[in-house]
Amino acid sequence: MDIFALLDTPDLVRAGSVCGSWNSAYSSICSFGQCKWPQTPCLIYTSESADDNVAFLHSLAEKRVYKLTLPEPPIHRRYLIGSSNVWLVTADECSEMHLVNPITSEQISLLSVTTIEQVTPIFDENGILCKYQFSRHTADSVVGPPSTHSLSTLRDHLFHKALLFFDASAGSYMVVLIHNPFGQLSFARLGDEKWRWLPPHSNFEDCIYKDDLLYAVTLLGQIITFDLSGSVVTTKIIMDRKDLYGVERVYIVQDPLGDLLLVRRPEVWVKEAPAGPRPRHGDCASQATFGIRTWRIAIYKVCIASRKLQQINSLDDHVLFLGHNQSLCFGAEEYPQLRCRLVIGMLNLKTKIMDEIVSPQPWSGSWLPC
Repeated sequence: MDIFALLDTPDLVRAGSVCGSWNSAYSSICSFGQCKWPQTPCLIYTSESADDNVAFLHSLAEKRVYKLTLPEPPIHRRYLIGSSNVWLVTADECSEMHLVNPITSEQISLLSVTTIEQVTPIFDENGILCKYQFSRHTADSVVGPPSTHSLSTLRDHLFHKALLFFDASAGSYMVVLIHNPFGQLSFARLGDEKWRWLPPHSNFEDCIYKDDLLYAVTLLGQIITFDLSGSVVTTKIIMDRKDLYGVERVYIVQDPLGDLLLVRRPEVWVKEAPAGPRPRHGDCASQATFGIRTWRIAIYKVCIASRKLQQINSLDDHVLFLGHNQSLCFGAEEYPQLRCRLVIGMLNLKTKIMDEIVSPQPWSGSWLPC
């Protein structure tokens, strides 16, 4: 068991297929969360050319793709709204959330979306759930009239990001959800009857669980801690809001030494050339599209005692993984398969050159490190 716990995920899966006793040890390791951590991240995605229940796992360590068949509902029709500790957080066609482990195919249904503060179920004359009402209120104000959504479209408006953390003080896992309106926080533990709303703050972009505290960062760079250990949640602002670049993404991540890093990724809208051949004279021109592009990466060390941010100009021997996954930072020396000073799939901070990790494929939906 101790040796199995030291293996990266692909090696652990192969070991579990050797014989019955090794498979039993493999299942026990996965079920009780004793896998080696941190793991070298893998990228997961679906494909238009594959069956609805099929996902693909790209191992950065092995530079190899694995084909996985996952349980119902079809992964191809779900939204991936987060990933942490090998688990994916997904939203199905009824906007209900599930945890799914792509390695073991284990699946756990989360609390119903109707127990979130801003969501009310609507039933038809036969008592069957048919729609949702989405209330646009925060703790301080009502920002608009409620809207009504079909079962499948609520997820387009409600979810921003979901993360799974182990709470050592409670001895169990919890899911933290960043949701609309205006990036509010809710969380749930095993045994809870509903999602617990965390007012009054909003505009959250990312969070991390460290030393029995939830650290959450807002779009404005404000960092707030939440102590979730008691019946009453206590909060503390440890970093005041900062100036904005404009539209941007903000992440909070713990480096291998235990320090917190704040990462700001400003975005701009750019006009993209239409795909396909240029139109002939007299033909209707293809309509140009617009996309969001990252124009810089800014990284800061969070100095909690002084309540200041110290800008870092190089990642040195570290690698960042950012996105709808749990934000991760690794030491490249421990993972020689990864390249240092690189925000994977985005931007090399030293050369300022965009770098592609995986060649373009007919993917659908989002891909996430897991």
